[in-house]
Formats: sequence, structure tokens, C-alpha cells
Amino acid sequence: MFSRAFRVRSNTAIKGSDRRKLRADVAAAFPNLSAEQLAEFIPNKEELNVIKIYCHKGEAVTVYMNNKNPVLFEIEKALYPTVYTLWVYPDLLPAFSTWPPVLQKLAGGADLMLPGVVVPPSGFPQVERGTLCAVTLLGNRAPVAVGVATMSTAEMLAAGMKGKGFAVLHTYMDHLWEYGDKSNPPTLAPLVTDSVDKESAEDEEMGGKEPVISLSTDPLQQMNVGDLSLQEQDNSLEELSAQMDALFNQCFFHALKCKVKKSDLPLLTSTFLRSHMFSCCPAGQQLDIKKSSYKKFSKFLQYMQHQKILQVKELNKGVESIVEVDWKHPEKGSSLSSSEVRNIIINYVKANELVDETNKNLVKVNAILCDCLLDKSEQDEISHLKWDDLLSRCLERLQPLHQVTFFGQEPIVRKGNIEPIDINIAQRSSNKKVKKS
Repeated sequence: MFSRAFRVRSNTAIKGSDRRKLRADVAAAFPNLSAEQLAEFIPNKEELNVIKIYCHKGEAVTVYMNNKNPVLFEIEKALYPTVYTLWVYPDLLPAFSTWPPVLQKLAGGADLMLPGVVVPPSGFPQVERGTLCAVTLLGNRAPVAVGVATMSTAEMLAAGMKGKGFAVLHTYMDHLWEYGDKSNPPTLAPLVTDSVDKESAEDEEMGGKEPVISLSTDPLQQMNVGDLSLQEQDNSLEELSAQMDALFNQCFFHALKCKVKKSDLPLLTSTFLRSHMFSCCPAGQQLDIKKSSYKKFSKFLQYMQHQKILQVKELNKGVESIVEVDWKHPEKGSSLSSSEVRNIIINYVKANELVDETNKNLVKVNAILCDCLLDKSEQDEISHLKWDDLLSRCLERLQPLHQVTFFGQEPIVRKGNIEPIDINIAQRSSNKKVKKS
């Protein structure tokens, strides 16, 4: 529904009487919310806005905003939560999981087909046709889509998991999500996980029979365990661990450079991870410290402290905070020439397959490019950029530097453009020419 830009008809603050009615409607639509959660969801004093929009197919939709994020949308008097709401209340709706690559298709407007739904060991939640459901990615409980079941659970299984399972209304990375702060899903561990002790007990019950090898449900990569030797399995796990380490490093430095200010310190380490690093994670990827070589976020920060990038202290008992950051640390970035910047951008566009298929002179603007290069007024209007426009916008948003080199010394790099140097040639009475600058 929100795969394309919508048109805003009106935007007004909600009145007191309408606020009370909305709270009652939410309580009726989502009876699982406790009284405390309901008061937090629809607060008494914080500003709430109601926005009337028209979607690209002409549907009239009412959107409710809280703290600059859309939290609910209403279609024909039926209320639906947005992904921003479901990240706070992840168990509000019955959830079904799919594979991470499916997300891009859902965000593009596709419905969720049953072959793309992952059957968990504990079985599906029991739903009826027409039930509002959440869609998650395998390995993370944070919902990425909201849809309506087109079959009951029994009908899905009876159909052999074939056909359309859910009519998708809203997803992470669609235009309704873009209307908010564009934060990324948090990483939430699944409620039900296979226990090692349980597996050991099952092995004992088999009475010496050949053990059954189950396939990994790692969302980053599916491994055919039956075809791998133990050494190959170890190598694959090490590779995944290295990839997660690299992702943590990328999000860590991005957060320090772009999200955290000196005035934010001291900053709780939990807040730094949840509110800053998560929002820097590229679309389609998830930060999971347990899949890294560090295993704990505190150990990751200890490493960064050892590198003298920051300093962490326990200001309150059991609660650690970042108290100091070396903003000039060499690991936080280096200077790049304009040609190096161009090559990085070109490689990024090619790696993410953003070149328009019908016109090679145009580049599709994904969520990251939209956030970095477009003004708010442009974000609903521009879906493609010409190559030269893309490159010039990127260069305009970088801080200019200049380098001064003296013979026999290391070059000196300074911020800002180099000041112009005027050279004048003057002739003295002795007919000798001199230069003045």
C-alpha cells in the first residue's frame, strides 16, 4: 500500500476528546496491551498528530503520529500498527517468519507467499483468515511487515504451504516508514530457541541410532551441513563471525561520526547501541553481538577502549556509560581525494544493483542514498538521480580539506578549502623584479 509515495491532504494536532476516543479504539483493537502500555502508546500530554493521506491508488488513509513517527494507520475504521510500534511491542500480533531476501520484494509491494514462510520447530501460531499478523525475518523477533492472513493456519498447512499467505499492507523501508525517523529494526532474540540440553536428551533417547543433522537457521547464510566437513563448518562460522565483526565496526564508527555529539556524553552504552548503532545498520542487515567474535557488547567496547578511541566508566552500579571520545582518532576516518570518492560511490551503486535497468544514466535512490542525499522536500518526489547529480551531491556533503607540503616534511592536512594566494610582481628602481604575496 505504501510502496509508492503518497500525498498528504492535512496534518493537525489531535484534540483531547479525539485522543480519548483513539485510546479506547486502540484498547479494543489490541486487547493484549496492558493499561501501562496503552498509556505509553497514547500518552496524555505528548503531541499526537493525525494526518490524512491519499495513497498512489487513491486509498484514503489516516495516519497517527507520535514523537515524529507514524505509530498507527487507519483504513475504513480499522486500526493497524506500524513497524515503529511493533518494534516497541514486538509481540502485539501473531508473527510469521520469512527469509531476509524476501524483505526487498515485500517493500516493493509484493504479498507474502506461503513458500517464503519458514515453518518453525514449535509450529505456527493459530490464526483465522483475516487475522492481522506481523512478519519477521528469521532469527530476529522485530517485525518488518504488517499483513492480513488470507488463510487460517489449518488451511495453510492443508494447502501444502502453497499460494498467497498474507496480503501485506505496510513494511519496513516503504514510504510510510520513510515518513518517520527512518530508524532500522532492533535485534530481538526469538522467544523460542532450541536447547542444547534438549538435543542431548534426544540423542540419548535414540539409543545409539545415527544422529539426525538439522540445518542451521542462521539468517545470514544457510549451510548444507550434510555436505560440509567439520573443518569447513568451522571456516564458515569464522567467516560469518568476521562479517559480523566488520558490521559492528562499520556501525560503531558511523554512529560516533554522525549520531553522537560531545554534548551527549556521558552516554549509556545501552543507549549508544540501541539508539545510535542500530540506526546506522544497512538495510537488510542486523547487528547481533552473539554472532561476532566479541559475544558481548561490553567486550566490544573494551576493545575500542584499548584502541584509545573512547573511554567507558561505571557511573552507576552495574550501568556503564561512554564518558569520553577521541574525536580526532585516526581510526575514525581519513582524507579521500575526489577521484577516490567517485570510485567508492560507483562501486556501491554497482554492488547494490542500483543502476536503472531501462536507462543506464540513472541511479535508483535506495533508503541510504535517500537519507544521505535528499532534502525532506525531495524524498517523496525523487526516486532516481543522474550519475553526475549523484556524484556532485555526495561531494557537496563531504567536508573539504587541503594539504600543504613542505620539502623534507610530512604533508599537513587542514580542514576547509585552501585560501587563495595572490602573487604580484613589482619592479624596483634598480630594475629588479620582486614577487609579493
